[in-house]
Amino acid sequence: MRNTALVHAALLGALAASALTGCSADPERPADAHATASGTTRTPTAASPAEARWKPRPGLAWQWQLDGKADPSADVPVYDIDGFENSAADVARLHRDGRKVICYVNVGAWEDFRPDKEAFPRSVLGRPNGWAGERWLDIRQLTVLRPLMERRFDMCRDKGFDAVEPDLVEGYGNDTGFPLTARDQLRYNRMIADIAHERGLSVGLKNDLPQIPQLLADFDFAVNEECAQYDECDRLAPFIEAGKAVFHVEYTEPRSSFCPASRRLGLSSMVKQPELGVWRKPC
Repeated sequence: MRNTALVHAALLGALAASALTGCSADPERPADAHATASGTTRTPTAASPAEARWKPRPGLAWQWQLDGKADPSADVPVYDIDGFENSAADVARLHRDGRKVICYVNVGAWEDFRPDKEAFPRSVLGRPNGWAGERWLDIRQLTVLRPLMERRFDMCRDKGFDAVEPDLVEGYGNDTGFPLTARDQLRYNRMIADIAHERGLSVGLKNDLPQIPQLLADFDFAVNEECAQYDECDRLAPFIEAGKAVFHVEYTEPRSSFCPASRRLGLSSMVKQPELGVWRKPC
């Protein structure tokens, strides 16, 4: 969960070492074959959207800053920053420095401090989620939420972001005020991944460890909080085995207690303060 919470085409060659060339296939959701009117399939000869997307590989260092505008001082190839609070110019500045940039967007809760807050009907607003000004969303209402999330992801694309970090995608395990099921969450999370991919954006699975086996093929990387504290980091191994980065933070664990295991697993780990400001201590 959130606490208070990547470059232009000219730079892609220089950053090829930071991108994957493929991703895991889901037998129920083929990425490269397209159905024709006759019901047969064809394989595109030109680069498909899936091939064009940035695919971060394990071990990339990163900065996660959700408090205010991005400070470019961290010498890392990946930045994860707030999509609303940062402009196209902020993203372009990071691109000029050779960084890939991830757009943080809350997709599981309504926030009373966002400019699109009035677009959410009361029928989708649930109980407070423990963060000031936030309420859980009824993720069963796909026809209501899809256009709202599409506009948010349009914002990420139009500002030049390379990827999206959709937050709070495990409402089914919380007291939301709605009878959400794991099946509801799978349907919603796959919709979110599809919205990102339709816009050429990579997308990360935030936490939601129990559904990694079902969602691995839909997501390009993972973002995790505190897997070491809860002795759960091994559950992220499928992402690493598929050649997909796992961007991981701890807040209270000393680096000596988890960094050796993180390096062995291939996680991109660091310690952050809960407000997710500029300060970071990487493994």
